[in-house]
Amino acid sequence: MKQIKMRHALLIFITALLPMFGQVQNESLRTKIEKIAERANGNIGTAIIGLENNDTLVVNGDKRFPMQSVYKFPLALAVLDQVDKGVLSLNQKIFVKKSELLPKTWSPLRKKYPEGNVDITVDELLTYTVSVSDNNGCDILFKLLGGPKIVNEYIHNLGIDDISIVATEEEMHKDWNVQYTNWCTPFEMGHLLSQFYQNKILSKKSTEYLKEIMVKTSTGAKRIKGLLPAGTIVAHKTGSSGSNDVGVIGALNDVGIVTLPDGNHFAIVVFISNSRTDETICESVIADIAKAVWDYYVEN
Repeated sequence: MKQIKMRHALLIFITALLPMFGQVQNESLRTKIEKIAERANGNIGTAIIGLENNDTLVVNGDKRFPMQSVYKFPLALAVLDQVDKGVLSLNQKIFVKKSELLPKTWSPLRKKYPEGNVDITVDELLTYTVSVSDNNGCDILFKLLGGPKIVNEYIHNLGIDDISIVATEEEMHKDWNVQYTNWCTPFEMGHLLSQFYQNKILSKKSTEYLKEIMVKTSTGAKRIKGLLPAGTIVAHKTGSSGSNDVGVIGALNDVGIVTLPDGNHFAIVVFISNSRTDETICESVIADIAKAVWDYYVEN
């Protein structure tokens, strides 16, 4: 516990010094992001990392935010680690029972296999889980690995400490408050994206595979990608809770890696939680932040 508190204190200290060291060269970007964030009418955290030069900017970077389906990205890392180790293979078939394809959740996989009791490859499960954010696919992969606890331990062993993965999609659907137990700080998610991009987590083959299915993500088209030029390559993962009975959005997120016109990249994390506005506005906040960051890198 002392080590975690010291780490938080160090993060705050480093964040305060970043502009002094020249790692963030334009404080006007921070001001612009903070102004955009006001429209979210809730809690918002952002992390921006220039992946070629490690320029870093965080807003509420050490705060905990519910990930919702963003946690399917670290889940995919854990699955592909097992592929790299030869424990699993992408072509390996997993028998999926009809009872595992729950009806009252987002699941294009269930629409494809309504009767279940079918062999599905790890590749297809990963693609559905990441690219279209399939909740049943997610929980089947959790089960394959031994549960969220195993994924949580794997990510912590990578040195990513400020993250908690403890509950399945099914468990989150049963209780609104459970989503808050699956949390991460913006800074730490940005760090995870950076480590992934730099091939420090998976083999090069698995890294490229996961990038590809993240680029194919069909959810959240109006978030990070919303205002970027057509054809911009964005490898990302979204997360959404919807609204509760009193109109509060528990989580509306998007995290990913954007390819710039010069071939360089930046990682971007935007977490929005406990917003009392509507999803359209929250999505426009993420889009505007991503566009502000894009303009900053293109112009500097």
